[in-house]
Amino acid sequence: MEWYIIAFISAILSALAAVSQKKILFDIDALDFSLVLSLFNVLLILFLIPDIHFNEISALSLGILYCKTIFGAVAFWFVMLAIKNLEISGALPLMILTPALVAISAFVILGETITIVEIAGMLLLLVGIYVLETSNSSNIFNSFKVLKSSRYKHFLIGAILLFTVSSLIDKFLLKSHQFEPVSFLFFQQIFLAINFVLIYILAGHNPIKLIKSINIHHYSWIILIAFFTIGYRYSLLESMKIAPVALVLSIKRTSIFFATILGGKLFSEHALLRRSIATLLMLAGVYLIIVL
Repeated sequence: MEWYIIAFISAILSALAAVSQKKILFDIDALDFSLVLSLFNVLLILFLIPDIHFNEISALSLGILYCKTIFGAVAFWFVMLAIKNLEISGALPLMILTPALVAISAFVILGETITIVEIAGMLLLLVGIYVLETSNSSNIFNSFKVLKSSRYKHFLIGAILLFTVSSLIDKFLLKSHQFEPVSFLFFQQIFLAINFVLIYILAGHNPIKLIKSINIHHYSWIILIAFFTIGYRYSLLESMKIAPVALVLSIKRTSIFFATILGGKLFSEHALLRRSIATLLMLAGVYLIIVL
């Protein structure tokens, strides 16, 4: 199968996961959902065990990966809080900011260069944010005040920053530590589940009681989302084996556009055309940053 078909499958599965998350979050608390989903993800990821070379994985790499998944767990929880309380077509497009922040952080921390084309991509992202957040007001700055005044968009911005840190650590592990992608995915899911259990206990809740309290209908949705999640992550890795990472990610990012359109239609969200245009502008910015 061609790499771009696999990458497109990853994008579709990711969009379906996001829309399904919004559906179930109408009924379930964001932290409850995050914990139970992480446990099902671990069950589904067990099929990767035969492909993992455990003797080639160092304790240091695992330690760094675990610390990284702490950021990832909190970021995922924050995204679920945002999806639960905001319209999906208004929340998800902001996640496209992550590549720009990774590029800036890599420039400052890792000494990587930023080209004129990448700067143009970042400007397109800013234009996209403006279109996404704009209202009928003639004051251009009012668009950015929305980000400041919305509590749940604060969670989303926090998630973007945490995902930026997490992505930098990903690059370090995969490049400097030669961490195999399949092993990376396997241990990441296990560590995320451990982190969510710890967060849940520290929040004063009982994970066992939660598992018993969720009804069959909700479990069916969570299992479906787990299949979507592992499916898009695994297909993403498979496409990366064949094609350059930047090209694969450029296709994978289209998942946000699909989720914006599909979620906006299903949940009758407002300003869908404007938000779709904003998403396309931001995707164009990402293309300039990670491909050209």
